[in-house]
Order: sequence, then C-alpha cells, then structure tokens
Amino acid sequence: MTTILCITILAYCILGKDIKALMEKVGDVDWKRKADEVMAWLKPYAVKVGRVAAKPMLQFYYVMTDEDTSTLDRILVYAAILYTISPVSLVPSAVYKVLGILDEGAAMMFVYKKVKERITPDIDNKVEQTLNEWFGSEYELINEE
Repeated sequence: MTTILCITILAYCILGKDIKALMEKVGDVDWKRKADEVMAWLKPYAVKVGRVAAKPMLQFYYVMTDEDTSTLDRILVYAAILYTISPVSLVPSAVYKVLGILDEGAAMMFVYKKVKERITPDIDNKVEQTLNEWFGSEYELINEE
C-alpha cells in the first residue's frame, strides 16, 4: 500500500496536484526499512542494467538514507526508484515502445531536479564505493581492456 501511495504522490507532484491528504497516510512509514528494501532491489537491477545506469539509482538511494532529507523527498526518491525498476508501468513499454520508457524517464528527471542539490561529494563517494563493490573499480575495468 505504501508503494502505491508513494507513486501516487510522485504522479500528483509531477501534475501539480495537492498531496496533503496523501502525505498524511504515509506519516508513520519506517524509511530506514524502506531504504533497506530498496537496496535489496537495486543490486539485481544494477547487474542487469550496468554501472552507468545504476549510478543515478544509487545517488537517489543515498539521498533517501541521508538524515537531512525531508519526508516528501524520501517519498519521491522511493517512488522514482520503484517505478523505474518495477516491471509494472502506467504506460507499458511493451505496448507503447518509446512512450512507455518516457514516463519512467520523466519521473526520474522530476525527482532528480528536486533532489540534485542533495547529491553531495560524500554521497558520490558512497555511490562509487558501492559501484566498485558490485562491478569492480573503474581502474580495474580500464586495465582489463
């Protein structure tokens, strides 16, 4: 239920609609637990899409786990990550091809514009460390070629 509410809040924000009533329904969410769930979903996704595509997802994840991140920004990040990695989509790419990918891209861009100032050098370092754990360091990749 939380996931649906969060994706609805993201859609309402993109459309400029009022989200007060929806925000009240997610007031008691354990964001630490939700962040742990996201990380469990991110690694298998990253293995499928590769280092470059996984990087923004990890940036979002580390913004979500930052203690200074607002509840609304956590909701938006959570929703954007789940909407992107989930096989379920409002505009299915299997049916609508490019248009089906654009809705996920629009969600990612909306959230990125909202939280980009929160992507600090410390977060970027954490992202690179995680990517290096999952894929090996960029130095190792260059030397292997």
